Amino acid sequence: MKEMHSDTGVSILEMRDIWKVYPNGVIANANVDIQVRKGEIHALLGENGAGKTTLMKILFGFEHPSSGKILYDGKEVAIASPHKAIAMGIGMVHQHFMLVPSLTVAENVLLGMEPKKGLSVGMAKAFEIVRQAGNQYGLSVPVEKKIEDISVGMRQRVEIIKTLVRGANLIILDEPTAVLTPQETVELFKALRILVDRGKTVIFITHKLNEVKQIADRITVLRKGHVVGTAEVKDMTQVEMSRMMVGRDVEMVIEKKPAVVGPELLCVKKLHYVREDKVAVLNGVSFSVRAGEILGIAGVEGNGQTELVQIITGLLSPSKGDIAVNEKVMRRLNPKTARKSGMSHIPSDRMVRGVALESTVEENVISDRYFKKPFSAYGIQSPRKITRFTKGLIDQFDIRVDSSKRSVKMLSGGNIQKVVVAREFTAGAKIIIADQPTRGIDVGASDFIRRQLVEERDQGVGVLLISADLTELLEVSDRILVLYRGEVVAHFDEVEGLTEETLGEYMLGIKRMSEDDLKGYSQETATDKEGMER
Repeated sequence: MKEMHSDTGVSILEMRDIWKVYPNGVIANANVDIQVRKGEIHALLGENGAGKTTLMKILFGFEHPSSGKILYDGKEVAIASPHKAIAMGIGMVHQHFMLVPSLTVAENVLLGMEPKKGLSVGMAKAFEIVRQAGNQYGLSVPVEKKIEDISVGMRQRVEIIKTLVRGANLIILDEPTAVLTPQETVELFKALRILVDRGKTVIFITHKLNEVKQIADRITVLRKGHVVGTAEVKDMTQVEMSRMMVGRDVEMVIEKKPAVVGPELLCVKKLHYVREDKVAVLNGVSFSVRAGEILGIAGVEGNGQTELVQIITGLLSPSKGDIAVNEKVMRRLNPKTARKSGMSHIPSDRMVRGVALESTVEENVISDRYFKKPFSAYGIQSPRKITRFTKGLIDQFDIRVDSSKRSVKMLSGGNIQKVVVAREFTAGAKIIIADQPTRGIDVGASDFIRRQLVEERDQGVGVLLISADLTELLEVSDRILVLYRGEVVAHFDEVEGLTEETLGEYMLGIKRMSEDDLKGYSQETATDKEGMER
């Protein structure tokens, strides 16, 4: 059991009777009370739409409460802006990093507060400031390297150092381990313990309950905008925490039948992709997905997964290589031909590629079939049939929305994801490309989507699952490949007994299978067929 480092009973933050009511009548926070002690790691838990993000936006000055009080270091404060929050000693590391890729680590950390040497920036002094700050808190970083040239884990360290250099004593971390390997997560947790040992306080927003047990001292749980309770982590099990979050028991393990594998549905052969700047992103990637199986792809973000998915779904053209669906090579692959070939796609960024935010739930779920029967006949749409169909999906996929005609932008992240999943799972597809299908959503919604993936697989659908959540990959996949620097460096045809730590070693490039072991994955597919129909 971890030690408790919090300064008993002494609060650094109190948020009292916080209400946030939007002009359209939506209540995001209602009568919220939260107390955070100095020198503790306090986990903030809740489903998507529970009000966590809104509460933290209020604390960091992005949003203003409709009513309520905030006490920081014993004094009532009004936090009018992020600039004011930073000046008070509150820092926030967002889930999507706010860094300039073309600038160095030091330049990013000190952006806006650069040390001067005459009329120019004193880079030697900048490097020293950032190096000392990192070393002081166990967050050493390569100060002279550009952000685009360092790992995701290192980028997160840079974000934390940015808050420390600006004097943060209370640091909000939003889903900090979402894209980290187990090894990087261990290093982050060591650094967080050093931070609290040296007087800092951390609010930790996460959906990973196993990590809450590892690192947090106390939790506060929100549900539907209200505080359900606050508890010591040592007194709680993961099942009890999930029950507090969703109001019911959530099975922590998905029971799967053995895969009944059918014919090859998707074949990727010797795929290469070189960016305009001549950087090779994919280098000879080969694999196949068969009916009735889930093939998982593991890899640290930025190792070619994004480009791989975009090529398979017709959003990018490969530099070299073939993609075949049902043994037919797709010569002019684009999103329309991909869908016609029997492919559906759950994109990693639901806001950019998954939905039209200004459109209604109805418009989003029929966006790929509005021109077909029964929704349209002779060019005339049937609003009644569209509404009936959408209401059926709302019930089937447990989408929390008061009307099928509600704009999607009014939904929580988890419910927006359910809209995407509802559309893609009812498209009649034989191949589902699921790219980070549960990223940033709560335990209840994640469990639902994972079970739906397994159900589709049991119906004979072939699933390609790309996920940064290694627990998800191990729980759902039948086979797993690991990508590192655009190449397949490991494949596991048996998932049972495989650990997150083992996957992490291959993801970080610490290990790589031999060329003999990789034959059929890094050069040509395991079912490479000379007579593939063209």
